[in-house]
Amino acid sequence: MAEFVREVMTPGVVTVRPDASLVEAAQLMRAHDIGDVLVSGEHSVLGVLTDRDIALRAVADGVDPLTVSAHAVCTPNPVVVGPEDAVSAAVELMREHAIRRLPVVEDGHTVGMVSLGDLAVSEDPGSALAEISRAAPEDSPGSIIR
Repeated sequence: MAEFVREVMTPGVVTVRPDASLVEAAQLMRAHDIGDVLVSGEHSVLGVLTDRDIALRAVADGVDPLTVSAHAVCTPNPVVVGPEDAVSAAVELMREHAIRRLPVVEDGHTVGMVSLGDLAVSEDPGSALAEISRAAPEDSPGSIIR
């Protein structure tokens, strides 16, 4: 079992400007085969924007994804963890705040992301979630709506 967050996190993150449109954010998610991007300002993480945020806070309300900003829809002031923090601390933060992802921040810079899937692979490698998290992504069919 891993002891520190740095041992389980996915290094690197994809970020968007606060004024990026939801379309820009969704295109980045598709291009990187990820379900979230960080909304970043000059020197800080302003929020986490997930594919679910876009669906439930924007599309479901009928807003125009070309004109609404990532910052307007993201979950603001995200809970973060450090790479040298204990994995158990990350698990506790996820439980306490009912969240699935934690940005990993070191010296004011985002260095990675730790997700439930990352924790499952490390802490419970035989679980269904760990197996799904380890699986290679399927070929993306691209846009299927005609």
